[in-house]
Amino acid sequence: MPGDVYRFLAKDHRRLEQLLDRATLGTAQIEPKSYLEFREGLLRHISMEEKILLPAAQAVRGGKALPLAANLRLDHGALAALLVLTPTPAIAAAIRAILKAHNPKEEGPGGVYTECENLQGFDSEQILTRLQAARAVAVANYVDSPVAIESAHNALRRAGYQLSF
Repeated sequence: MPGDVYRFLAKDHRRLEQLLDRATLGTAQIEPKSYLEFREGLLRHISMEEKILLPAAQAVRGGKALPLAANLRLDHGALAALLVLTPTPAIAAAIRAILKAHNPKEEGPGGVYTECENLQGFDSEQILTRLQAARAVAVANYVDSPVAIESAHNALRRAGYQLSF
């Protein structure tokens, strides 16, 4: 049975999916307000996992990272790199493809959320409180420089994705 941390983070996944759907629904253009909310929300979600969830799991494992932590970090890096760029339907499609592969690693049977909650010494109540209190991540203006574009391509390759945008 999923615990409170799992439910909180999985619910946030659904919220983000809905925002991305709203930002891309029925148009060849990106709806800016919904996409900005999605962008801010996804960066906050990644921050919660990177700064709270994964370090807490590593701490109760005596400093040893979860087996999937490195893979999740590569996905997070690829997503963050795409969020730097001005959104286009192709970028939104690449983000959607990464999330389709990424979210089951966290929510699926034996996923990271369940793994964390099953760790001896993992204080789900305290972690949930910290997750709920996590601040928004400051977002900069979009950057479409050649360096930003190449960085996004490199992040996708490092994470194992053969996606174009």
